This record gives sequence, structure tokens and C-alpha cells, in this order.
Amino acid sequence: MRRLPFDEAIASAALVLMTLIPLIEIALRPLHGRGIDNAPLLVQHLGLALAMFGAILAERSGHLTTLGGGLAASRSPRVQQAARIFANASGALLAGMLAAASWAFVASELAAGRELGYGLPVWAVQVLMPVGFAILAVRLGARGAGRAWVGVLTGTALAAAGFLFARHFDGSSLPLLPFVLWLLAVLLAGAPVFAALGGLALALFWSEGQPLASVPLSHYQITVNPSLPALPLFTLAGLVFARSGAAARLGALFTACFGGGPLGTVAAAAVLCSFFTAFTGGSGVTILALGGLLLPLLRDAGVPERRGISLVTSASALGVLLAPSVPLIMYAIIARVPINTMFLAGLLPALVMVAFLLVFGGYLRRGEAATVERPKADLRRALAAAWAARWEILAPLVAIGSLASGIATPTESAALTAAYAILTQAVAHRELDWALLRRCLADCAQVIGGVMVILGMALGLTNYLVDAGIPDAAVEWAQAALPSKFAFLLALNLFLFAAGALMEIYAAIVVLVPLLLPVAVSYGIDPVHFGVIFLAVMEMGFLCPPAGMNIFFASAMFAKPIREVAVSVLPALLAIFLGALVISWVPEIATWLPEVVGGG
Repeated sequence: MRRLPFDEAIASAALVLMTLIPLIEIALRPLHGRGIDNAPLLVQHLGLALAMFGAILAERSGHLTTLGGGLAASRSPRVQQAARIFANASGALLAGMLAAASWAFVASELAAGRELGYGLPVWAVQVLMPVGFAILAVRLGARGAGRAWVGVLTGTALAAAGFLFARHFDGSSLPLLPFVLWLLAVLLAGAPVFAALGGLALALFWSEGQPLASVPLSHYQITVNPSLPALPLFTLAGLVFARSGAAARLGALFTACFGGGPLGTVAAAAVLCSFFTAFTGGSGVTILALGGLLLPLLRDAGVPERRGISLVTSASALGVLLAPSVPLIMYAIIARVPINTMFLAGLLPALVMVAFLLVFGGYLRRGEAATVERPKADLRRALAAAWAARWEILAPLVAIGSLASGIATPTESAALTAAYAILTQAVAHRELDWALLRRCLADCAQVIGGVMVILGMALGLTNYLVDAGIPDAAVEWAQAALPSKFAFLLALNLFLFAAGALMEIYAAIVVLVPLLLPVAVSYGIDPVHFGVIFLAVMEMGFLCPPAGMNIFFASAMFAKPIREVAVSVLPALLAIFLGALVISWVPEIATWLPEVVGGG
């Protein structure tokens, strides 16, 4: 086996330890009454290592999130090249500035002398932030260089320039407008979103003459959040299921239960896509895992190809409300709502959204005659398919049951689910070998690293806005402009629809929830209900360019033009919006189940 690159090795090792330590804790507690010293803190700080080196791995693989479009998508090769050079150089400078701010934060922590356990000082893990941002700066600056040594020199020079600039002007008061104009140009040129968000946060603190260490402090706070390790662990479980034969087994089960005719196949496809997205953490993964399986089934059942592509693309966005969806956990963390409460709150709204998609999206209309005779729903065939997919069926019970029963914390529940997925696919089905597991670990690290580096920078920006009193001003403005609760809910849905089309969902959660939640609460809206509304409307963002990644995944998967896929999902957008309005105006859909199960 060839040696792993250092970024993949560190990120994968952190992910493996994040899985093993909670499992050891669960095993030791009944035997000895205690587990590993400071185990939660150790796991949380492993999340910081995963976030930084996962981001480096995502950069090496070209998967750091950008807005796309703009100058980076120009038809002129010269404009494209100039935009690429400008974006990479600017990204390197900004990452260098973030490295300097991170080092200032670590330096302030050195004197505290805190330990994680077993003699390991906290700063030894925190130092991964300036190191990680410095490596990102060098790599961004080296992009596009003809020779390796030229790229290393260029990247190092740009990283050093950004570092020295931030160190020199830390605590100084600098004008905001030039930074904002530069950052807008940087985004349009195709620089990574984390660099632009981080740069804006630095610029705002500079404009007030405040210490820059506040930005990496926010990044540190969110990466070591007690509930955050559940994100990569549930994502790892979903990727293991997606890369193995679980999709085919679940597909056989759902078609056996719903029947193979047009209506049954459509219903099975919608439910299966939603279920799969809840586990994989990304609707794009669902399209890639299930698209090749479901489209032929839909076509054979008499569903026109365009409508079948539209159904798979849009239904893959609906799992956001189902446990253990990553955005659902992310909202619970940001809004400080119990994760198990959000798990319960999302169940009925998810069913409502699927129903609205099928009925108002027009997917239940009769299509052309089926080219292949498809079997009807059959109990014996369904039981056989259920037995074949028994390990996959039990996965939600492991995830939700261990959490709801109190046996495990959210992190331990996620670790159990990840271990369950690995063991069942490797031992029971013999479909997961070391090479495939390595791919799953690397893909999970890339996804989480790319997301977390955006979240950390977005939270730094959010903290500035909160300190500046922007949420309070928003409450006053909203109550003056929108006197009724129903008017606010309609405006909220329209605003979130626009935001979902422009912002990646994780960044939207971190940036918008702290700003909008106080406004919603001022209208008497429960935070749990608001979270369900927020995620339901943001599901539309998956289907709207430029941030609507489902469109791009479906275009690549089904070899169709982006415009054709985008037009095909327009009925689904209307259906999802209507479903979100119903959920907004009938709060019991979201709050009834948590009240019944939790006793109010």
C-alpha cells in the first residue's frame, strides 16, 4: 500500500480516533464507572484537526467551495486565466492573514497552560489553525505555476506577505470600503468562499480597530463545539452506505413495497432519495449514488426521462429535515436546541414536503406506456427485500434509538452509527475493503473540512454583527415593517428562498440563524418551529443556481445540459415552496411530535 499524503493521513487518523474514543467510552462506563479522561474534549479537538487538514485535502483535490460563475466562467480564455491568477493570489494573501490572526490567538492561549489530558496542552492542538491556514495560503498561491519550485516560491511569498501585513496592522484601524471592493472582486474571480468570508470578518474588525484574534477564536469555538463531532461521523456512515451496495438493496425494498408501476416507482424514488440524503449529509451524494439505479426504473415504469431526472434531482434535497441530517444537527448546535428535539421535529414536516413534491410537482401524473411490465407491490417480495436490506433498515434505529434512549450522547450515537455502517458493509455484506474505506475516510474529511472552514469564518463574521447590535436592529425594523406574524412568515420564506439560491446551506445556517432567530422569537415563533421552516425553505436552494449544487450534480450524472435540468425542477420548486408555507403557518406540524414524546 502506497503512503498516504500527509493531509489525508492526519485527517483520516483524526476521523478514526473520533470514532474509536466514544466507542471505548461506551464500553468502559458499565465496567469501571468511568471512561477515558477528558474524552469529550479530546474528540472535540480531534474535530479541529479534521477541519484544518480536511480543508487542506479539499484544496489539493480542487473541492474547496467557490461561488463559480462570474469571471471564472468567462468564455474568454484570457479573462479566465486573469481571473484565476487574481483569485489564487488573493486567496493566498487572505489565508496568510488568517494564519497571522490564528497565531495571535494561539499566542494568547500559551500563557493559560490548559491541558486536554495526559499532559497534552490545548495550544498544541490550537496551533494547527495557523499551520493549516499557512499551508492553504502556500497551496493557493502555488496554483497554476508551470514548475513546482516556482509555485512553492510564489505561494510562500504571498503567504508571507499576507501574514506580515496582518501582524503589522493588528489592532490598527483601517478603512472598510477598499477591503469590501477587493473581496467582491475576489469572489467573482472564483476564490474560495472561506477566504472571502474570513477576509470580510478581518476587515470589519480592522474597521473598528479590534484585535484580529476574534476571527480564529470563532473558528476554534465552532470546531470544538461539543455536538460537532456528530457531523463527520454521521457523514462517514452515509458515505459507507453510499459507496457499497446499500443503495441497490434499499431500492429493491422500496420498489417492492410501493410496486413497480408509475405511481409506486415515483413514490419509492422520492422516499428513498429523501432517506438517503438524511444519512449521506449531501443531496449531491444521493444523486450520484442513486441516479444510475432509479432513472432506469422510472423510465421502465413509464415515467418520461425528463420528469424522472427532475424527481431524482428534487427529491434528493428533501432529506435535510430527516434525522440524522447534518444541517439538522448544525441548526441545533447554532440555535442551542436539543438535537433529539430537532430529530423529532423534522419527521412530520419531511413527510409533508415529500407529499407536496409528489402531488403539486406533478410527478403522480400518468406518463407514457411502460416499456417493461413492472411487478405490483407484493408482501412476499417486500419481506425478501427487507431481509436482504436488514442491516441498512436497522441503521436509523441505531442512530436515533441510542440517542433517544439515553444510552449514548450525540457524539457517541454518531460513532456507533459509523462503526455499525463499517462493520455491516465489511463483514455482513463483504462489500467494504481497505481501499474503499480509505476513499470514504478521505471523502468525508474533504466534505467536513471544506464545510468547517467556511463555518468558522462565517461565525467570525456573525459574531461581529451580533456585537454590533445588528440582530436587535433587525427585530425593530421587522416589527415596524411587518406588523403581523403571517406577513413576517411570508417575508421570511421569500428571503430564505433567495438566500438559499445564493448561499451554501451550512454558511447560511451560521450566518443567518443568529440574525433571524431573535426576530422570529419576537413574533412568538418557537425556535424549533423556526428551524424546521429555515431548513424546509433552504431545501429549495439545492435546486437554484448558483448555489444549487443538485443542478450541477444531476447535469453531470445524467449527461444533460444544466439549463435543461434547471427548467425540469421548476414545478418541484413551486411544490416545495407551498409545502414550506404550510409548515410555516401550521406550527403543530413541527412541534407536536417533540411535545408528545418529550412531554412538552
